[in-house]
This record gives sequence, structure tokens and C-alpha cells, in this order.
Amino acid sequence: MSEPSVADTRGLEELKMAPQLKIEDRGFFRGLGFKTNLPIFKLKDSCVRRRYSDFEWLKNELERDSKIVVPTLPSKALKRQLPFRADEGLFEEAFIEERRSGLEQFINKIAGHPLAQNERCLHMFLQEESIDRNYIPGKVRL
Repeated sequence: MSEPSVADTRGLEELKMAPQLKIEDRGFFRGLGFKTNLPIFKLKDSCVRRRYSDFEWLKNELERDSKIVVPTLPSKALKRQLPFRADEGLFEEAFIEERRSGLEQFINKIAGHPLAQNERCLHMFLQEESIDRNYIPGKVRL
């Protein structure tokens, strides 16, 4: 008799959970793995490749169209792109890990925000193979 109530409670807790996101290292390519229980997302499991400029696009779209405070992105790597460096520049493992971690924190904060979860740009960023920069901004409805 107590088992059904435990199962029911677990189901409610899963629905309240924020989406769980992980940026997976795939060599020279970056994959953004996404899993969620939230009904607002049409795909419950997806993996897309995103560049730093795509993260900048998402940040700009959210700042323009939503009422949430958008977190900052990790800084650009302008100094690391200079020629004749003593280190490996953009390909240095410590830099790559620092950037990956910063992008993961950025996307987790946004995806965990209840108002951001309704934004069409976030859904496109997380679940579409390519980003349509001519999309019509708006909210996603169930």
C-alpha cells in the first residue's frame, strides 16, 4: 500500500527537476548532451554541436527577449589566438577544460530557470541540429 505513494511522489519530484545538461568532450568537436523529464521540451534526450558563437547568440537572444538575468559567458580567448605563443594557445588542455566548465555552468543556469525554459531560442539551441537565426522569437507552449 505504501509503494504506490512512493512511486507517485517520485514522479512528481521528477517533473519538478530542472533539466540536466552536460557538455561532453568529443575531441575537436563539442557536443552538448541534454536529458530532461520536463514536459515543455519535445525531445527528452538530444545531442547537438555548438560553437562559442552559438552560446553568444543564445545569450543575446535571451537578453533581448526574456525577462531573466542572463549569466555571463566565459571570456573570449583573444590573447590565445595571437601567433608565436610559447604555449598551445586555444588548444591548451587547461584552457579547453576551463572554457568547457564555464559554458556548462552558463547553460545549466539558463536551462534551470523556469522562465527561460519557455523561450523558443533555448529549445532551438538545445534540440535543433542547426540554429535558424531568422526564427521568430517567442514562447514555447505545451
